[in-house]
Amino acid sequence: MEKKKFAVILSGCGVFDGAEIHEATLTLLAIARAGATYQCFAPDIKQHHVINHITGDEMNEERNVLVESARIARGNIKPLSEFDGKDFDALIFPGGFGAAKNLSTVAFEGANATVIPEVEHAINQMVELKKPIGALCISPAILAKVLKNVNVTIGKDKGTAEAIEAMGATHVETDHGDVVFDENKLVFTTPCYMLDATITDIDDGATNVVNEMMKVMS
Repeated sequence: MEKKKFAVILSGCGVFDGAEIHEATLTLLAIARAGATYQCFAPDIKQHHVINHITGDEMNEERNVLVESARIARGNIKPLSEFDGKDFDALIFPGGFGAAKNLSTVAFEGANATVIPEVEHAINQMVELKKPIGALCISPAILAKVLKNVNVTIGKDKGTAEAIEAMGATHVETDHGDVVFDENKLVFTTPCYMLDATITDIDDGATNVVNEMMKVMS
């Protein structure tokens, strides 16, 4: 039997300005452990900004989201413009502020955020094809913005949950490793570092969300 194929959308490299590295890496591991394969994608755009991960200060430099994401993917990555949902069985978004700063403007505009067109197209295409979409940490907010009437979780963060509700989605409060499944849109979400989590909690979340997604693949 042919292995199921996941498309993984990254948003840079590093929790404060890109993809959360633990979440991204453990998602790739969970996919491989489930007996599936993955291809990483990222938009070929400039990062919103660059953050010093020791001090939290903004740095006076520019970086590219695709180039930075390639660090996590060990160079095996494609521009998001080349994504075609017909080639994949599932789509998944690790978290990190890059999802809210580079893939969208959720970090700055909350419920009034915009999502970059390539991400919006990928999400809508998978829903149209009735293929599962997964999202970890803050990235469910992107799905809430694009899909509106969808059940998602980011854990227990009141402000983000309120923004998700204001986008027209329903937020479900969850704990470590929990997965919320929206049966209508085949959307799977888990909170990860939106909660006060350890790396083992992240492993649980990534593993659980991938395994739940595998169950609905025909």
